[in-house]
Amino acid sequence: MQLNELKSKTPRKTKKRVGRGGKRGTFSGRGTKGQKARAGHRIRPELRDIIKKIPKLRGYRAKIRPYRVAEVDIALLSKHFQDGETVTPEALAKRGLVRRISGKIPVVKLLGSGDVGRKLLVKNCQLSAPAKNAIEKAGGSVSA
Repeated sequence: MQLNELKSKTPRKTKKRVGRGGKRGTFSGRGTKGQKARAGHRIRPELRDIIKKIPKLRGYRAKIRPYRVAEVDIALLSKHFQDGETVTPEALAKRGLVRRISGKIPVVKLLGSGDVGRKLLVKNCQLSAPAKNAIEKAGGSVSA
């Protein structure tokens, strides 16, 4: 047995090399034109296109979110407070009129038109004009 007489049991298969002329016609089995007909074509991933379409924001990334204001009607104050008591955001939170937002007592705004009926001292709360008038009418006072 000589080296030139050796034969493998499985014949070697060569990969079909498309796009080099020869017996495949003018377009060599690639169709006509376009990205897929070109040599070295590479389709870009979809995810990259999605990322490129997202609008880019300029400047510093951490945007300051506006704080939430807890609103309380002044009619509730006469039910939960006695004469001469001080109304503060802390006192409102203690009595369950205001809920804490992420562990902190929020900014409180007193709203409403109507009677308070009690002499109250309001501190560290924002007030609407009718609420301020009603508290002062009842003999209470407002301080910042």
